[in-house]
Amino acid sequence: MDFIPTEIPDVIVIEPRVFGDERGFFMETWHAQKFAEAGLDASFVQDNHSKSARGILRGLHFQVQQPQGKLVRVVAGEVFDVAVDLRESSATFGQWTGITLSANNKRMLWVPPGFAHGFYVTSESAEFVYKCTDFYAPEHERSLRWDDPDLAIDWPLVDNQSPLLSNKDADGNFFGEIEYYP
Repeated sequence: MDFIPTEIPDVIVIEPRVFGDERGFFMETWHAQKFAEAGLDASFVQDNHSKSARGILRGLHFQVQQPQGKLVRVVAGEVFDVAVDLRESSATFGQWTGITLSANNKRMLWVPPGFAHGFYVTSESAEFVYKCTDFYAPEHERSLRWDDPDLAIDWPLVDNQSPLLSNKDADGNFFGEIEYYP
């Protein structure tokens, strides 16, 4: 596996070695020792799998207590995946990074605790799977607005149409209104 830092060095793109032939392919998606050697010594407690249609945006989510680190990937379709640094002590506080994840490129993204995270579906549909370092705690979950002008995230909106959002995400808070991590 190759571990490639993004513009925010703590957010890491993981490119697995893919072994394939006419029968299909094989790849490792998690190997504790290899991840630890790359500085990502994470313990996962929960796996999630979602399916969404084109134009749906999920996020930007974070938990003010029980912050979750997430190892994310796409097993069908394509998404634009975004992480926003909410750690006040970080040199990249308030910055975002985004990457295209797809079933074709097989890339994964490590989003450490202390970040808001979300994705936008650019294909007809997408199946998104992720491992979490802490349990989902709905009482601590918050939503950061996807269209916050201070963040100016460059979402690749299909046909320049506004994304489809859950009520929770449509009612998300602006960056200046949310709780941050130390």
